[in-house]
Amino acid sequence: MLVRPMPTDRLRGWLVAGVLAVIGGIVRLQNLGIPTHNGTPVFDEKYYAAQAWQMLRNGWYEDNPGYEYTVHPPLAKQLIGIGEWLFGYTGWGWRFVGAILGTLMVLMIVRIARRLTRSPLLGAVAGILLISDGVLHLMSRMAMLDIFIAFFILAAFGCVLLDRDQMRQRLAIAMREGWVNDSVYGPRIGFRWWRFAAGISLGLACATKWGGLYWVAAFGLMTVIWDATARRSAGVANPWVGALRRDLLPGLWALLIIPVLVYLGTWWAWFASETAIDRHLVTGWWGPFGPALRSLFDYSANVLNFHENLVTKPGQQHPWESKPWTWPMGLRPMLFSWDSTTKACGESSCVSATMLIGTPAMWWLAFPMLAWGLWRMIGKLDSRYAAVIVAYLAGLLPWFLNLDRQMYFFYMTPVSAFLILGLVLPLGQILGKASDSYERRGTGLLVVALYVGLVVANFVWLWPILNGDSITNARWQAELWLPSWR
Repeated sequence: MLVRPMPTDRLRGWLVAGVLAVIGGIVRLQNLGIPTHNGTPVFDEKYYAAQAWQMLRNGWYEDNPGYEYTVHPPLAKQLIGIGEWLFGYTGWGWRFVGAILGTLMVLMIVRIARRLTRSPLLGAVAGILLISDGVLHLMSRMAMLDIFIAFFILAAFGCVLLDRDQMRQRLAIAMREGWVNDSVYGPRIGFRWWRFAAGISLGLACATKWGGLYWVAAFGLMTVIWDATARRSAGVANPWVGALRRDLLPGLWALLIIPVLVYLGTWWAWFASETAIDRHLVTGWWGPFGPALRSLFDYSANVLNFHENLVTKPGQQHPWESKPWTWPMGLRPMLFSWDSTTKACGESSCVSATMLIGTPAMWWLAFPMLAWGLWRMIGKLDSRYAAVIVAYLAGLLPWFLNLDRQMYFFYMTPVSAFLILGLVLPLGQILGKASDSYERRGTGLLVVALYVGLVVANFVWLWPILNGDSITNARWQAELWLPSWR
């Protein structure tokens, strides 16, 4: 069984990832307290920053229905609360933890891209592209839930990749030692710690937003297919049956039961309280778990009903609402804050605005990326593209199931990292192999360098409206490239 070796420059690989993470941290943490609305949160921060502050005061649970929209699990709000515990109820406080996780995503994507491509250079390219993505940049600097689920989903993806490589290595050992066919189903290969870690990450994603469930299904299916194909490559007589017999039940435990247990565990403060919202919605004895679990079940049913009925009413659309077919290219961004009273631009009339925009040099390539990725996935059976495309579509396609629902572009935040990985893979093909001729390799490197430079330049151009800088009205108009951005 052929297992592609990892690059041998481990120390340099970690140094590159660390340096890019530091750069990403500087970019995300600068002026983190800006913008605010007279010292208060902007846009949907007003829900989560206030709820996190309440949880911090109460003992990490919510007990005030007057805040409204207590319709997401507690984990991300608790994490926001940690920043508020450190820095108080300020912009720095309610944004700090999200900015740190957004920084760690830079580190993770460098390592993930390096493992996907076996190229340290392409790992570094992925880190630069993630730093330069307007969506992940701004959402790292907003006290909203989406950067948290993006972090946990990317972590789960990295763990799934590590599990795939670990399984292949164990099968390769079984082949070398001659016991791979001791059974027609193939060998038992032991406990898979990385798959277990993926389950924990997926549970934390679901404890941030229920949308994590889509990646539970996607990654679970993906690992079953990888297990079967790995056994087939190892020469197992019945690889698919072997995967079902040897890997399915442990996989269900790791990628289904563990996420459920982790999800329930994040409600610890709610279970321990007496006054949390709907904590005693159900009283009396109910099955072996008591009324607390039934109360959580009924509370969750009410939340599900809220989401299912959060529909767009005719004539009452949110001004920045959009539908999922516009999201891949970021055709309808979102204005998070606006201040026309600022005078810091050097002219009498200035604008300070923050707008969620995906860097066009990347986002406008989404459909070509998907088309090429699907061709490589289906036509060439390229598992690298399959992993990225499945992860990307798991975050996009479910939104087409209920098009009447209110939807917004920031729901693409967890998908952004997979757009970047989907671009890095063809960049690797353009770059070529180390064994290629000097001219071929040099041309490929030039194309990749020019593209990365274009992305960085595009990000720098968008910088003022990603960070709320004071700019002239003329510059503001120049930032709005499409009519749908207005």
